[in-house]
Amino acid sequence: MKTSFKIICPTDFSECSLNAIEYAAKLGEKYGAELCLLHIPDKDDYQKLSAKDFHSGDQYSFIKKKLTNLQTAVKDESLSNGLKSCTSEIREGKIVDTIVNFAEELNADLIVMGTEGVNDFKKNFIGTRSSKVVEKASTDVLLVPRKVYFKAPRKFVYATDYIEEDKIAIQKIVELAGFFDSEIDLVHVSTKSKSIDKSLHMTMVEEIRPFVKYEKANYVLKSYRDEPGLGLENYLITAKGDVLVTLSKKKSWFDQLFSQNLSRKMSYFINKPLFVIKKL
Repeated sequence: MKTSFKIICPTDFSECSLNAIEYAAKLGEKYGAELCLLHIPDKDDYQKLSAKDFHSGDQYSFIKKKLTNLQTAVKDESLSNGLKSCTSEIREGKIVDTIVNFAEELNADLIVMGTEGVNDFKKNFIGTRSSKVVEKASTDVLLVPRKVYFKAPRKFVYATDYIEEDKIAIQKIVELAGFFDSEIDLVHVSTKSKSIDKSLHMTMVEEIRPFVKYEKANYVLKSYRDEPGLGLENYLITAKGDVLVTLSKKKSWFDQLFSQNLSRKMSYFINKPLFVIKKL
């Protein structure tokens, strides 16, 4: 039986990954979680050193000290606020595969990692390490853009197509929103190519409502002429959503949001954390 919530947070000591650590620690406090900071040496960064020299030389000692210092800072800040533990690990290998395999090894519940946000996204978000982790992992992933600093979320926006898996996925969001007394907007974006009328929408809402059981949940049907992803971006702006949540399943919002052509047109939601639910 699983007794503790486990969070993995990869770090390369960049500003991007440090923001992710803050999110991981704050969520860890709420979940009473075990947090592990993971560093995977990038061979491009250490190309002047052979594998043998890396382990015996000053470079390894340097990154080990930096990782230990991060671990100590997290423990000093968060253990007294509910975080169960904070450990650190250095693993070698291909970055994406190592993260995914380590998460499976630990039976982790959540991977929290930084992403370069708009810049990487507009170039080709599908090709970035963070999106590849989302693609390959069986663990839920929270992506934190580089310039996004932690604040208690006021509103989660869950993009729904009212598929059967939503009934399970929404329960995770309810738990998370409850920690912060946040609102949840369950949003279905209707377009010309994929539309439902209000009566069908209400039928779907009534079916999913018993699985939500949260007073601050709102059920929203929005119609836009553009692609659903652009409509969702529009909704995030007007509703001032703090975290976008999507379910990574075939024919879901995740596929729509991460289509390459659409991704290049969007910018707002990648300036906010993106929570991708993988494990049901």
